[in-house]
Amino acid sequence: MHVHILGICGTFMGSLALLAKARGDRVTGSDAKVYPPMSTQLEAQGIELLDGFDPAHLDPTPDLVIIGNALSRGNPEVEAVLDRKLPYTSGPEWLARHVLPGHTVLAVAGTHGKTTTSSMLAWILEHEGLAPGFLIGGVPDNFGLSARLAGGDKPMFVVEADEYDTAFFDKRSKLVHYRPDVAVLNNLEFDHADIFPDLAAIERQFHHLVRTVPGKGRLVVADDTPALDRVLALGAWTPIERFGSAGSDWQVSIARGGRSLTLYHAGASFELEWTLSGAHNAQNALAALAAAYAVGVPVSRGVKALHAFKSPKRRQEVRGEVRGVMVIDDFAHHPTAIAATLDGLKSQSDERGGRLWAVIEPRSNTMRLGTMKERLNESVVSADGVWWYQPPTLDWSLEHLLDTAERPAEVHRDIDALVERVCETAEAGDVIVVMSNGGFEGVHERLLKALATRSHID
Repeated sequence: MHVHILGICGTFMGSLALLAKARGDRVTGSDAKVYPPMSTQLEAQGIELLDGFDPAHLDPTPDLVIIGNALSRGNPEVEAVLDRKLPYTSGPEWLARHVLPGHTVLAVAGTHGKTTTSSMLAWILEHEGLAPGFLIGGVPDNFGLSARLAGGDKPMFVVEADEYDTAFFDKRSKLVHYRPDVAVLNNLEFDHADIFPDLAAIERQFHHLVRTVPGKGRLVVADDTPALDRVLALGAWTPIERFGSAGSDWQVSIARGGRSLTLYHAGASFELEWTLSGAHNAQNALAALAAAYAVGVPVSRGVKALHAFKSPKRRQEVRGEVRGVMVIDDFAHHPTAIAATLDGLKSQSDERGGRLWAVIEPRSNTMRLGTMKERLNESVVSADGVWWYQPPTLDWSLEHLLDTAERPAEVHRDIDALVERVCETAEAGDVIVVMSNGGFEGVHERLLKALATRSHID
């Protein structure tokens, strides 16, 4: 079968491309913007990428077109699909029909931490010898791929269950398609202001997910999360395990900024030393362990797997260290995620005897609309200073943040000028964390290259 994917370089659609190719399909795809890690992953797998959206890309006629949720009516290739009455579907529907049947499905949902928790869970199952399939919205370093098919006699599949909408012709959240046996509800806040009017609308989608989990399955749910409590109050028909608070089924205490954990379950405790930091990753670990336990993995074995866990790319990923200055890439773009990441990294910069600097591009659809702008200054209080980058697509000016900033802050509209200022300020021992959900014009490599030329750092 020839499958053609529109929007193939998105993290979800690119992962589908890998699965389709692994099934034996011929896979091609179109996209307008291409940047790593997805572009390099697709090219390495020999998948043909076509630049832009052109009706000519549909010749010869594919057997099926999978249309990503970033594409809308008016896109010339979408219009050609409709005009020619070609068979088409959404990514989540394709996954549900062609991959998930016959599998034990474990879905990880939540406003934050989906990619990291899904990666942890897949790695625990892999470490246990279960050879899970997975589709994750990033590239887990333990695997080097964002998706693969399952192996083993009792196939399992881990899917990152996104609440964003499915396609222009299906406005339900992606997560309603997967019908998991185990569902992790990691947290829930308002986000995606471009498609949801309020938090209650997202809660309703989460409850649609809860409705699909069978009675013999498991719900793994974060404690101390009012929005998730409201979701469950709408009805739950599946055993629930709670994690995160002092009275939960799964608990954790942290030391060394979250790099040393003591995990508690059923009266037993387990020690974990790992490379990740922050209370948020401690919570992610609890969720992954609880989900793995629900399908038979002993806690001790899960903890042993996490000792060797490596962060997915763009999740506190160390991009390099030059003259004692470390540059970290992180996907955080919601104020809560920004705050959690910086809080976790602050202890690391303190241990190095340096400072923590944040370089942030607010470019998500929610940020573009200004929905979260009043929370941005409070999200960076753990940093010693912040450089904000004003992307051309932002509908409001970041300059107003300077009036109420609690930390030294600057706003830049030029990447070269931003790099210049960061490098003028950085000293040996410092940690620079770059935060964006896009390519950020390759600022990470620009920083590393510029730092190498700065004599004042030595």
